[in-house]
Amino acid sequence: MTDKTDILSLSLSELTEMVTEQLGEKKFRAGQIYEWLHVKKAGSFDEMTNLSASLRLKLNDTFCIKRLNIVRKLESAIDNTVKYLYGLDDGNIVESVVMEYSFGLSLCVSTQIGCKMGCDFCASAIAGFVRNLTASEILLQKYEAERDLGRKISRVVLMGIGEPLDNYDNVLRFIRIVTAPESDGISQRHVTLSTCGIVPRIRELADEELSVNLAVSLHSPDDASRSRIMPVNRKYDLAALMSACRYYTKNTGRRITFEYAVIENVNSSSADAKKLASLLGGMISHINLIGVNDVKERDYSSSSSHVEKFKNELVRLGVNATVRRKLGADIDAACGQLRREFESTRGEMIENSQ
Repeated sequence: MTDKTDILSLSLSELTEMVTEQLGEKKFRAGQIYEWLHVKKAGSFDEMTNLSASLRLKLNDTFCIKRLNIVRKLESAIDNTVKYLYGLDDGNIVESVVMEYSFGLSLCVSTQIGCKMGCDFCASAIAGFVRNLTASEILLQKYEAERDLGRKISRVVLMGIGEPLDNYDNVLRFIRIVTAPESDGISQRHVTLSTCGIVPRIRELADEELSVNLAVSLHSPDDASRSRIMPVNRKYDLAALMSACRYYTKNTGRRITFEYAVIENVNSSSADAKKLASLLGGMISHINLIGVNDVKERDYSSSSSHVEKFKNELVRLGVNATVRRKLGADIDAACGQLRREFESTRGEMIENSQ
């Protein structure tokens, strides 16, 4: 399968070129194949019954249709959140989370196996970085969840394991495929990309002529404390980050959401609130406050009352701030937790078998 082309990672124009020039078929056949893959979610070429047997054979010789295997599925008894752990072709695993809202289902997808960014409070960074996900591996997190649940997912958030802008080409390819009208795509305005602040890529994304939402993991209002908990700040400081964010807002007209994990005795004093208000002054923005997740390797905490107090302080200072609703608390739905637990268990099983 390794020498075959990953067909789910192709745009319609790329598929059309291969179907017409390499396979010698008529152009409309590419549209039929694309519909089978991205609308009907076919898992094999044999399902494409309006194609001739000879064409299906040529497709099978040239392309592969990847699938993800559900290794573990956790369902919340509190709020219908569903967490999936998927097995990949190479034995690696990745996770995603489906959340139910009044508007429908939203999916949080992973873009890498592990993460290089090393944010001090994040479970995803502890196991280290393995590799980037392909566009199809990101896309299949949506398709497999839709197959399993029997429901359409209407919003996608690239906020799972990994830094999306560190896997820029595959992420952009994924966004263009998942929002393409030919693939029964969702609106670009229903896609949110979250980044820890890779400044050159934020500027590049601003020039892509997309309408996706940008969420920036801020987590501190000054360089000294942000550099301690987010190593990326040592390369791209807050001045550079804010300049890139203003550039993004100017070019796209889109409001930026700043994610802020409230950590007691680290970034949530009254002085921090004042610095944050000053930092975001004049920007079209929104602060999304998050109670920091419990990570056993880290000694960080935040109570709901402390988060609420910090929010009230920001609102008093004129900052548009809300507290993110915590979903799937009974299944550890925060990104990285299930994969880390599974890898730990798998490691123990291998060790015990030797």
